[in-house]
Amino acid sequence: MHAEHGPVLRRNDYGPLERHTGEPRLSVSVVIPAHGHQDKLDATLASLAAQTYPAALLEAVVVDDGTEPPLRLPEIRPERTRIVAPLPGGWASAHATNSGAAQSDGDVVLRLDSDMLVFDDHVESQLRWHHAADYLAVLGHKRFVAYAVGDLDPAAVYESVKAGKAAELFDRESSEPQWIERIIDATGGLREADHRAFRVLVGASFSVPRSLYEASGGMDADVVLGSDTVFGYRLHQAGALFVPDDDSSSWHLGPRQISARGDLAKRYRRPHIANRVPELDLKRPRAPRSWDTPLADVFVDAAPGAEACVDALLTGTTADLRVTLLGQWPEPDAGRHAPLDDPQLDARLLLESFKGEGRVRFALDAETDRRVPYRIHVPADAKPRPEAVAALVAHANEHRLGLVEVALPSGAVRLERTAAAARAAHLETTIDAVWGAERVTAGPLAEAFGAAPEPGASGPREAGGGRKRGLSGKARRVVRRVLGS
Repeated sequence: MHAEHGPVLRRNDYGPLERHTGEPRLSVSVVIPAHGHQDKLDATLASLAAQTYPAALLEAVVVDDGTEPPLRLPEIRPERTRIVAPLPGGWASAHATNSGAAQSDGDVVLRLDSDMLVFDDHVESQLRWHHAADYLAVLGHKRFVAYAVGDLDPAAVYESVKAGKAAELFDRESSEPQWIERIIDATGGLREADHRAFRVLVGASFSVPRSLYEASGGMDADVVLGSDTVFGYRLHQAGALFVPDDDSSSWHLGPRQISARGDLAKRYRRPHIANRVPELDLKRPRAPRSWDTPLADVFVDAAPGAEACVDALLTGTTADLRVTLLGQWPEPDAGRHAPLDDPQLDARLLLESFKGEGRVRFALDAETDRRVPYRIHVPADAKPRPEAVAALVAHANEHRLGLVEVALPSGAVRLERTAAAARAAHLETTIDAVWGAERVTAGPLAEAFGAAPEPGASGPREAGGGRKRGLSGKARRVVRRVLGS
């Protein structure tokens, strides 16, 4: 166990974690982006005023996102409650949330919709997780209920929540669950979830340590609808582990946002999420196009064989990648010189060869783009087959690995999961400890990058793990999904 950060947890399995049961010590900023609906905000703040979490450690920050007339603070509210304006330069929920986080100072940021009536221990229940480890994204539980203006009296809400009777304010049988509960239930409460656990983060109620919020870059203010999914992915990339907290609950006053104009809302979300979240593969059309956030950053040393290697990568079945050639790159030589005697001739030829290729960059070192889920180093003399990158990613995901090395005669292909590397760095441990690692020395996956077939092997084999049996049926399905076939 890392004393400062909590225990080292593997993948998304929080099972070994023991929730804090002692006195609370962490402060929490409940950030509430709001636009209109003063009646719902009154109910939300009344329920927050009745929380079991110590009032001295809780502040509520309402971000009024342009309401006319402006929102006001109701009589029944937490002791430390204020209304702030969004920071200049934006609008909508994500920008308002970032604005509230920037104008608060709690150890934990709990983002709450302004139409949420929370149970008395809602805040406390989430914070007990954060006392146990500092890299968790905790999801609050809720159910959707029918609501009309005038249905709730804030004073009655406060008294019911304070008495621990918030559950009696609405009929559970007629309420609707969150869609994410299907995923949570199917994955053992997310403990068995794969690398897409972040899908379940929705904006109505979640909390993260401030340090994790900042490390992720905050919410993407350019995304007006669907920003919670993008933020979940950003947290994943920063090393977060996702915990659904079902020890408490809340009522969402009114139907889901997407239910009112569902098809149009989904149409809006699809390209905005697809451009930012490579791991939600089905949101990316099968056309071999490039996206703002590629599936993989591939690094190749500027050494003999590099041009052919890069060509093979670019013409492979995974179009959604970005290649960086690593080396010492000369400045343009405008003066008279003997071009064929130039000591930097090879570097200049590589620069010229890929000058017009938008997917190729040139750099001295392999820098990390935290948006990109996979970093892959490929030796310059490797001879990747068309399916090589897809098979490597599929192998890492089927076996849920944070690091895969594939031995070749002159080096090794190395896939590193950005999320795993971020958590390992935070906890000052290895990628193997937080996600698992494997070294493949022979077999179809090695052959996909140009290694000689194993003795006795005949005919082409499908690329996969270094196991002699080749790909399992599940792995073949994963590869087909990545390839779009």
